[in-house]
Amino acid sequence: MRRLENKVVVVTGAASGIGRAAALRFAAEGAAVAALDINPEGLAETQRTIASESGIAHTYAVDLTQSEQVETSIQSIVAEHGPIDGLFNVAGGSGRRHGDGPVDQCTLDGWEYTLTLNLTTTFLMCKYSIPQLKDGGAIVNLSSVLGLTGNAEFATHAYAASKGAVISMSQAMAVYYAPRGIRVNVIAPGLIKTGMSARAQSNEAVMALMKRLQPLTGTIGDAEAVADVAAFLISDDARFVTGVVIPVDGGWTAQ
Repeated sequence: MRRLENKVVVVTGAASGIGRAAALRFAAEGAAVAALDINPEGLAETQRTIASESGIAHTYAVDLTQSEQVETSIQSIVAEHGPIDGLFNVAGGSGRRHGDGPVDQCTLDGWEYTLTLNLTTTFLMCKYSIPQLKDGGAIVNLSSVLGLTGNAEFATHAYAASKGAVISMSQAMAVYYAPRGIRVNVIAPGLIKTGMSARAQSNEAVMALMKRLQPLTGTIGDAEAVADVAAFLISDDARFVTGVVIPVDGGWTAQ
């Protein structure tokens, strides 16, 4: 399918994981992809892979926690490629190493780091992209099943708070920007095979939990499954879909 032909689509976190998988999928669908990440080496690899498949990708190394850098990157994208048709906010991650954990154990530094990493970056990208987004454009924000449900085995409460806030912000945006035809939707993945989940992948007890938590396959999902849903939500196939949260979780939240 070439559902994104002649569209400019921005992807954050595009140097690896879900962001890279989405960038590859959008390019395969015909989009000119603007790939953003703090990791220039990973971005270069994403660009090489897309180019090897005759796709179009342009890379922007940017710290998405810095307002000025985000604003400048959006200005550059528009100056070089024209107005934006779609935005997929993937960038984020775990704050465990910085002090995230259960509320009574989470440090203030861990709390602030995690909310900045997951929520502020999404806010800044939306803030500066929406004025440059075509009427009828689409935004997809990445949340998590942990933003929807409590789970004792994955006790990172700042992460859960940040991902829950992504959902509420997105739904508020969906209503507010609907008169412009702008759609705002959310994907909430379960445990997906990425660099971020490497710790879980190496933990036998966590992997054993997948038989219960993600019963569809009994194991972790792949980044391409998330990218497939993102491509649908960015495309005109989802033209009457806004304000929804789609779990891509192998059955986690259905229980």
